[in-house]
Amino acid sequence: MYIIGFSGSPRLNGICSRLMQSALDGALQQGADVKRYDLIKLDIKHCLGCCQCIFDDPQLPVGRCPLKDDMAAVLEDYMLADGYIFACPVYHGTVTALMKKFIERKFGLSWRAPEAAGKLPESRVPADFKKKAIMIATGNSPDEFVEVMGDPCFEVMSSDWMVEQVETVGKMYVGGVETLSPTDTEDRLKKSFDAGSHLVEAIRKDL
Repeated sequence: MYIIGFSGSPRLNGICSRLMQSALDGALQQGADVKRYDLIKLDIKHCLGCCQCIFDDPQLPVGRCPLKDDMAAVLEDYMLADGYIFACPVYHGTVTALMKKFIERKFGLSWRAPEAAGKLPESRVPADFKKKAIMIATGNSPDEFVEVMGDPCFEVMSSDWMVEQVETVGKMYVGGVETLSPTDTEDRLKKSFDAGSHLVEAIRKDL
């Protein structure tokens, strides 16, 4: 089993990055192979909206994008995974620009006939909801503000999974990150570790 984590935080050692690593550690303890992508380290160009990736070559698992950067290799790896961990801090009420750019460039995982204007694209390789995912969002606002801080991030991070047929099996919002005590921090890290373990367990049930 292969689990990939994607961090939309520009801070490599911040609480969001630590929470994602803890979730990956939980998956690793359950026997999964894991890999981490920090989007801040990758060369991912802005989507130009040309739609070439969804209109051409429907037989390919990943559509061809005219932009030359790291995204093609990342998507090839993405397709190999059985599960995903997306982690992102809340910036101005939604995901970071890093995470949004990555999600926009995942468009090539779907295909749409040019004559099917106005219709949703289809997944090039539908996962039949056997692939699973969890999401982690962090913010300065306390936990009780999850509906206005965490939920918009969860909606964006999971936006492609309906088409890809990936099932979300966990959401975790960690608020008040600037004032978390060491004890509270350890508690949240334990919860993210357990979420990573649960992700592997959920995937195994559908194997």
